[in-house]
Amino acid sequence: MKKTNTATIFDIQRGSYVDGPGIRTTVFFKGCNLRCAWCHNPESQSFEAQMLFYQSKCTECGKCEEKCPNHRASCDLCGRCTFYCPQDARELCGNEYTTDEVLGEMLKDRALYENTGGGVTFSGGECMLRIDFLEAILKECKQKGIHTAVDTAGHLPWDHFERILPYTDLFLYDIKSMDEEIHRQYVGVDNRLILENLARLLRSDASIWVRMPVVAGVNDRLWEMQCMKLFFEENGYPDKIELLPYHPMGEHKYAALGRTAETFAAPKAETIEELKNIILTKREENA
Repeated sequence: MKKTNTATIFDIQRGSYVDGPGIRTTVFFKGCNLRCAWCHNPESQSFEAQMLFYQSKCTECGKCEEKCPNHRASCDLCGRCTFYCPQDARELCGNEYTTDEVLGEMLKDRALYENTGGGVTFSGGECMLRIDFLEAILKECKQKGIHTAVDTAGHLPWDHFERILPYTDLFLYDIKSMDEEIHRQYVGVDNRLILENLARLLRSDASIWVRMPVVAGVNDRLWEMQCMKLFFEENGYPDKIELLPYHPMGEHKYAALGRTAETFAAPKAETIEELKNIILTKREENA
């Protein structure tokens, strides 16, 4: 029987310290409407399940072909090969979950949430693209007293935010660049809707952490922080601002998907400090 009210999830990460306050469970949805050139989770972009193959791990033992119902002539994503590969060279990315199944996983760590001020974070991809599923599970969390965070890039209709505002304790809001042309070049769309939604969210008195991945030669200019500072002066400051230096953690995943990763670099430490001095100092003055 086909499951109802489902979403394709590619990871449920327990014990996270980086996706909101306290110890958290982070639920990663597949599917994204942006194409950030430096994306460190390229397996999150497609809405469909995918098979990742890490060639560097493969010893050509033949177990995957032996156990595959189709003898690797074609792949129907049954996942049998992943169980029999002794080197974990194959990974099925994306499984269909109901809200009850996801909630069941989250509740395993409820004591950790209560003891550390943690909770659950919904991420992706773009979790808000599955707004019916997201709204339903946020309501369940609210009823059970579980702290909720929604990690979003904000390129969505405003009514999506209105639907989940009553059930979301914290928004982790990603900003890629304040420059419209840079944003279009490296993300695939301009930033107007993203900034419009952030302005409305700031005026709604929601709790917001703004997070910006900083990539050398792309958005590590002082101008970016000056524009962001002006934006916050006009619309209100979020509760927290994080500048996250680029890291190449996702590059091996591109190869596993049969894709080639673009090459980027992290900004210099002194550049990050200069950027922080502009945006964080001003935030304290206006706090």
